Amino acid sequence: MIAPDLPMDAGAGLHTHAAEVAALLADLDDVVLVGHSYAGFVVREAADRVPEHVARLLLVDAWFGLDGESLDSRAPGWFTEWVDSMTVDGLIGVPPAAAVGVTDPADVKRLEANMVPQPRRSFAEPTTLTGAVESIPCHAVVCLDNERMPLARLAREAGWPVTGLRTGHECMVTAPDGLTGVLLGLSTQD
Repeated sequence: MIAPDLPMDAGAGLHTHAAEVAALLADLDDVVLVGHSYAGFVVREAADRVPEHVARLLLVDAWFGLDGESLDSRAPGWFTEWVDSMTVDGLIGVPPAAAVGVTDPADVKRLEANMVPQPRRSFAEPTTLTGAVESIPCHAVVCLDNERMPLARLAREAGWPVTGLRTGHECMVTAPDGLTGVLLGLSTQD
């Protein structure tokens, strides 16, 4: 998790984030790369850059797209309008924890203390894919209490296996044990 006191660069975008992840993979092999939410775009573009290092992709309640698509182009209009309304000086403001399904007071306190603004450009910048990522096995984990987002439908349309988890979008906060079990099980599949 990023420390909340680090400055955010409004100029950073999807390509910036994908390049950073791809660079981390350079000395690794057989990586199971997990992306949550917007990071579905990040891990797919990173894996496309260095497919020889990635054994499997796991997308957790994640957005993704084909070459030339962005989170903005895949998300419902109401969502991009909400994101735009939260954006100031190129940075998406931090939403309240309840907006992402976190309501337990202790979890809200911990989450809100660690959330930081995100560059708006990261949602708008289209992904660049060569097609190499399509040869990497992918499995989607969808949060069943996040029905407003089309993430399960998108994963099924991509032809990936889908595992449901009965919780909201921030499953690592609201269902950490359940998510850990699912990820460990999927990481070791042949």
